[in-house]
Amino acid sequence: MKPVIIIAEAGVNHNGDLSIAKRLIEAAADAGADYVKFQTFKAENLVTKSAHKAAYQVKNINDGDNSQFQMLKNLEMPYEWHFELRDYAKSLGIKFLSTGFDEESIDFLEELGIDLFKIPSGEITNKPYLIHIAEKGKEVIFSTGMANMKEVSDAMEVFIHAGIDKDRITILHCNTEYPTPMNDVNLTAMNKIHMDLGVQVGYSDHTLGIEVPIAAVALGAKVIEKHFTLDKSMPGPDHIASLEPLELKNMIKAIRNIELAIAGTGFKEPSQSEIKNIAIVRKSLHFRNDLPIDHIICARDLIALRPGFGVSPMDIEMYIGKKLNQNVNAFSMVDHTQFIW
Repeated sequence: MKPVIIIAEAGVNHNGDLSIAKRLIEAAADAGADYVKFQTFKAENLVTKSAHKAAYQVKNINDGDNSQFQMLKNLEMPYEWHFELRDYAKSLGIKFLSTGFDEESIDFLEELGIDLFKIPSGEITNKPYLIHIAEKGKEVIFSTGMANMKEVSDAMEVFIHAGIDKDRITILHCNTEYPTPMNDVNLTAMNKIHMDLGVQVGYSDHTLGIEVPIAAVALGAKVIEKHFTLDKSMPGPDHIASLEPLELKNMIKAIRNIELAIAGTGFKEPSQSEIKNIAIVRKSLHFRNDLPIDHIICARDLIALRPGFGVSPMDIEMYIGKKLNQNVNAFSMVDHTQFIW
């Protein structure tokens, strides 16, 4: 079984500061993530100047400015940063990834040499954008926040029509509210996507804490994406719904443990580590009292006691009504040779 791919989503939590971006890469690498992911866009290619912020963005930033354009302009990651951050990530043993939000950014990321395209929830109904990505022929992971099943299926069909096989597509269940209320997670929808569309699935998480992505792995997620930050109290739209470095590390450790826990044969049988406990923890039949030779055994003569390497109590009926061929002591273990058969 392939390990779960863990994408540590730095997103725009660099706050427009290259040194913070590098520290985010360091934190993701230290936590053991497979990818550290940023966001690549130019505000003028993404939103009109009259567009308003989302309610959570207004609440989380609280700067009195309702302009989504200006917020995004402040959070653009310059193209020249990408080369430096890509190389820095490589030096720390973690893969660099970024989500491109427009065709120009996608072309740039292809030139940068990223090994897959990650599509955000807001773009899965953007057919020209999807076709542009599909024509690149790379592996695709896309989030499905706000979408219904038809919209998810339609997006997938764009890629399949372009010649991308299903085994190169991963669909992430997602909710785009930051933070997502627990009662809106609807985590089993992830497996519904898998069953209906026959593709690999995962989960992009915006809840507070680490429980839900861990549960997603237990349910079969093959990719986990989670926002993280250096400090939740930093200004910006996503910090408050992100994990801090220690939380990210704990989430990844828990996911790796869950991977081990669900990687068994699926058959119910004693594990190698517990076989030694069978005789210690289980019971076997013993004589309750001293009994003389020729005594006819009844149920009250026998008692189940540890250790369990003797006759199993499941076989008690075999000994009821049998005659002893010798004297036996109280609490001695029942043995087949003590009876007349």
